[in-house]
Amino acid sequence: MTKPSHDSDVTFIEALAELLNRSGLAELSVKREYGDHDSLNVRVTKYAAQIAAPAAPAPVAAAAAPAPAGAAAPAAVVSVDPASHPGAVASPMVGTVYLSPEPGAEPFVTIGAQVKEGQTVMIIEAMKTMNHIPAPRAGTVKRILVEDGSPVEYGAPLLIIE
Repeated sequence: MTKPSHDSDVTFIEALAELLNRSGLAELSVKREYGDHDSLNVRVTKYAAQIAAPAAPAPVAAAAAPAPAGAAAPAAVVSVDPASHPGAVASPMVGTVYLSPEPGAEPFVTIGAQVKEGQTVMIIEAMKTMNHIPAPRAGTVKRILVEDGSPVEYGAPLLIIE
């Protein structure tokens, strides 16, 4: 059996994304087997991972249904992007994030912890090298925006220090 063209894979992924939107699910993972040593692994996620809940519940924009006649218009919902927060610590590289120095150990920081400038707040593994990520400023850890063992992109917000 020959592997379908790249266009077929793109169509398949687009269909998964549409299914994710229609079903209300947050994530789908699919493995498509093409043969003995040929497969496609796809993970489609609707929302970014978030470990810490904000101090006050954040407003969530729901799919807008037409309001009944005479009903008051809903207030505008403002969504705050964690990357734009002035206390956001961005990933300096692509890799896998670890919140503790080794499996089973206490995490480097927790929500509410006081950190000093230069203190290690997590590790990002890139190309089998463990890179300690220092706090860029002193303050209190307000939110941790990544999960232990999850992949991160360059510039992705990792945590918020105020």
